[in-house]
Amino acid sequence: MRPVDKGEPPLDDQARPKKYTRYVNARRDLITRLGPYCSYCEMKIDSNLDVEHIRPKTTYPELELEWDNFLLACRNCNSTKGDKSPAVTDIFWPHADNTYRAFEYGEEGVVKAAHDLPPALKKKAERSISLTGLDKTLDMENASDRRWLARRDAWGRAKEALNWLRECDCEPMRKMIISAAEGGYWSIWMTVFAQDEDMRRRFIHAWRGTAKNCFDEQGGPVPRPNGQL
Repeated sequence: MRPVDKGEPPLDDQARPKKYTRYVNARRDLITRLGPYCSYCEMKIDSNLDVEHIRPKTTYPELELEWDNFLLACRNCNSTKGDKSPAVTDIFWPHADNTYRAFEYGEEGVVKAAHDLPPALKKKAERSISLTGLDKTLDMENASDRRWLARRDAWGRAKEALNWLRECDCEPMRKMIISAAEGGYWSIWMTVFAQDEDMRRRFIHAWRGTAKNCFDEQGGPVPRPNGQL
């Protein structure tokens, strides 16, 4: 899960923090800051990307229009999370923690808790996966939730790109790979290219809103300031 930094609330024409009258009005500002990606599964959504409430608006109506309570989500992640309201410290959050350290992505398209986490943090990572259903596989009856299949396909594309780079390691090829990666699933591209320091740095800087303070100069993950991980 890509760690993100959406920044302070956007300013209005009078250089004051924006006050939203409808939460959906924050969508454009969120996409400008974070790119058109689900904050949880990392799918790129060109339309119908939801403004997601970190704390559900049904339980916390006072936070319905607050910038600090917004992320972006695909319909599957948003509907699976629904009105669930776990304690903030029971979950790893992409806007608050270095979530890249919490999860592992594999060729089979399944998201798992990182194997090297201490037991308590591993449980927290597992709860985070369950919250938005990132452990689901394809529902063959109606195929409405295709996130698992999309991750598996993204892995295949990333592996193919890695093979291209091995055959032709040049600046145009590296730029082309970045363009391909912008189609979604940042964590998968980071995983497949984990041994290439230059590509790691490029992925971190190419995607709008990636929390750069979660990585060192070599593109390796580090604890997030004030985060749980």
